[in-house]
Amino acid sequence: MARILVADDEPGLREFVADALALDEHVVVPAADGKAAAKLLDERGFDVVITDLKMPGLDGMAILRKVRAEQPEVEVIVMTAHGTVDNAVEAMKLGAFEYLQKPLSGPDELRLLVSRAAEHRGLRDRVDGAARHAEPVGGAIPLTYGDPTMKPVVDAIDKVARTNATVLLLGESGTGKEVAARNLHALGARATKPFMAINCAALSEQLLESELFGHEKGAFTGATERKRGRLELADGGTFFLDEVGELKPELQAKLLRVLQERRFERVGGSRTLEVDLRWVAATNRDLRAMIDAGTFREDLYHRLAVFPIKLPPLRERKTDLLPIAKSLLGRVAADLKTSVPKLTPAAEQRLLAGTWRGNVRELANALERAAILADGAAIDASHIWLDEPTTRPAPAAGQGGVRPLVELEREAILNALASVDGNRRKAAELLGIGERTLYDKLKKYGVD
Repeated sequence: MARILVADDEPGLREFVADALALDEHVVVPAADGKAAAKLLDERGFDVVITDLKMPGLDGMAILRKVRAEQPEVEVIVMTAHGTVDNAVEAMKLGAFEYLQKPLSGPDELRLLVSRAAEHRGLRDRVDGAARHAEPVGGAIPLTYGDPTMKPVVDAIDKVARTNATVLLLGESGTGKEVAARNLHALGARATKPFMAINCAALSEQLLESELFGHEKGAFTGATERKRGRLELADGGTFFLDEVGELKPELQAKLLRVLQERRFERVGGSRTLEVDLRWVAATNRDLRAMIDAGTFREDLYHRLAVFPIKLPPLRERKTDLLPIAKSLLGRVAADLKTSVPKLTPAAEQRLLAGTWRGNVRELANALERAAILADGAAIDASHIWLDEPTTRPAPAAGQGGVRPLVELEREAILNALASVDGNRRKAAELLGIGERTLYDKLKKYGVD
């Protein structure tokens, strides 16, 4: 989830962008013109800014210059119906992440571009005008505040961090696997080297391959210059493969080669490059079940699972819940540019009563929503909305109590969607499958 500012004087366009990005649970804040956008940039923190080029008052180039000068870690996407080559060149020279021509081709292109921009936040160009530099890690981040269920996890991280062993982090979505990965890096001998992370579920297969390995000029349509991949940029440091269970078979094979031989070629290139990396992978999937189903390579699994660590869900570590909530409130206050709100005793009891199926990520969302509702006052129980599961109807048995598998799968998907009010990402997490896999199944079963 990212915080997106959308500046455009066309209400229909703002609504289109908001609807498209809501599918990925991004928080979208609209601005009707450049002045409104500039005011919001002064008041709140954003991960990505999408701005029209031609607007009353301040135009898109002025917004781009403001962001680059004051918040260089924020990515900016410029779009316009009045595009020229000169406009595009100027925007890219000023540091725009991408330049889009209106009318937009559809929501999928926009969603993918925003996902890439959000993922690149803090990874600004450092090398050859196109390379991404990993953000620094300044030290270990607290994983626990004393809950006994976390002691084996903390002990395991402390021991394996001193080695170069490949670590596989297991656990539900939102349990802090990336925080654990950063701790492994910060506590190890490579702490002064880059930490590079990539979400294997966020990009299409072609884009993910290019991001990982880089590409040569002319390797594919749109490859106008050589690009160094993230593997190359992370050389000497730690590489974090998040959602590794979403990798397609062809990329699994290419990644296996890098793990085994420490070498690869850029897309469209013939020169072999060597890298020295410490590998950390994470997944909420059952990789052994995927091996049995033929969707994940067993040899890759054994390369990744040298040292597996399972992170418990938040509902099993209630001692840590309130300290984590108070830590998150500090981050929320910084984003909203307000003082850190307090929790009333009633609010604390309501937080402790939640099941937090989305773990720390869901808790962070609930606290941001509560802080906005509290509007500077203490957060009370009435400000906290708990996303609790609804009761699912039991499926009716067919003849002899046996029903076709396709029928059961379709019903399971529909029940999952119903339980999360149609949110596809949450439904995919409940079902233990990737969001792209869910989309394919919805299309297969003719579900809108």
